[in-house]
Amino acid sequence: MSTGQRDTIAEPTAENSTTNRKQPFPRGFLDTISTGWADRPDTVPTAREQAPYAAARRAAVSAAFPGKRLVIPAGSLKQRSNDTDYVFRAHSAFAHLTGWASDAEPDSVLVFEPTGDGHDVTLYFRERADRTTPEFYADATVGEFWIGPRPSLAGVATDLAIPTAHLDEFAAVDGEVVLGSDDELDRFVSELRLVKDEFEIAEMRRAVDITARGFEDIIRALPEAAAHARGERVVEGVFHRRAREEGNGEGYDTIAASGPHACYLHWTRNDGTVVPGDLILVDAGVEADSLYTADITRTLPVSGRFTDVQRRVYDAVLEAADAAFAAARVGVRFRTVHEAAMQVIAARVAEWGLLPVTAEEALDADAGGQHRRYMVHGTSHHLGIDVHDCAQARREMYYDGILEPGMVFTIEPGLYFQIDDLTVPAELRGIGVRIEDDILMTESGAVNLSAAIPRTADEVEEWIARVQG
Repeated sequence: MSTGQRDTIAEPTAENSTTNRKQPFPRGFLDTISTGWADRPDTVPTAREQAPYAAARRAAVSAAFPGKRLVIPAGSLKQRSNDTDYVFRAHSAFAHLTGWASDAEPDSVLVFEPTGDGHDVTLYFRERADRTTPEFYADATVGEFWIGPRPSLAGVATDLAIPTAHLDEFAAVDGEVVLGSDDELDRFVSELRLVKDEFEIAEMRRAVDITARGFEDIIRALPEAAAHARGERVVEGVFHRRAREEGNGEGYDTIAASGPHACYLHWTRNDGTVVPGDLILVDAGVEADSLYTADITRTLPVSGRFTDVQRRVYDAVLEAADAAFAAARVGVRFRTVHEAAMQVIAARVAEWGLLPVTAEEALDADAGGQHRRYMVHGTSHHLGIDVHDCAQARREMYYDGILEPGMVFTIEPGLYFQIDDLTVPAELRGIGVRIEDDILMTESGAVNLSAAIPRTADEVEEWIARVQG
């Protein structure tokens, strides 16, 4: 039986049933369904840990938009097929400003009503239905008989430390500023996330720690994956189990790309074999219940040891990653991290005879770029409550922005020699390597949050041997 059924039956008669497969509710059911239930609490004892941090973020939004009515929606359920929906995840800006994370209610709305010296903020959502109403037992989308307990207004108000009201009381007003339809508001709430607070950093560390355990699960399962016709799915599956057991799930679709698939940057079909002797590139991150996600890539030799050619490519990528890390300092421009990595990538592919020009010529901003054939993506992006966080920030705040303490971002260079690329020797074709770590800027320098996950070729080989026993 599906748990995402959309139709609602409000009466016991067959004539007004909205589906050809539902039976009417008999009179005996209707006469007794609302009785015999224990009382349930309406409040929680204290506000959750992130409540004061979310309050500070709301204060920043209020100060930036004096006199404007602001509406930040959580979003709605999205249909997957017929009468089933995707798992709901609130809009990142809504979660960031409320502290309501994996447990947020669909269709909720955070509203800033202007007052003389700021805003009155109210969170509107559909409170759970009284058990005397048909919604309780007949509405498969929101009825508690179908989806389980739902929060009360009083409970959420205490939990999040925000005044609440029923969604029916929310009224749209002409001229209001709505997230998603106003560039200035979108930009501000995105840039607000560029520097993380203490709670956010702690959640990033939590997500990375769970992800590290997920990678060990993958290594443990490599022999099983190698024996399966769709071994990439085995890899994806064991990571999914860890993500769901200890977090909210994955922060993005896992890339489990073995052999030539590792050269496809966003390979998420994960339906290929895992062949001994090949490399498997795994790009995966656990999203914590707070919705903060890790984003980590490791490239693993399926048999446990790199070949000489594989190690040569791997070491070049590691060199680029280390150069980018060394360039990440408070006060430098974000783009400097990418530029440092690309200098190494250009030098190595030129050294291997893959470029029609010198490395210096390839690095020319206008006439160069030949090395980008083998690494077309950027080296870094901001990370947080979105895997590509702060995406609506202005270029001068993002790519051209200055690194500050509290920023969290990836460093993820790679080299990808596609199986049919005739510009590279046959021994390189089908090899794809990426090494990705999650970096926190501090006053004293960059900190690699994922440094405990082995990175060098020797460490990776030792790691596989240890985990597989």
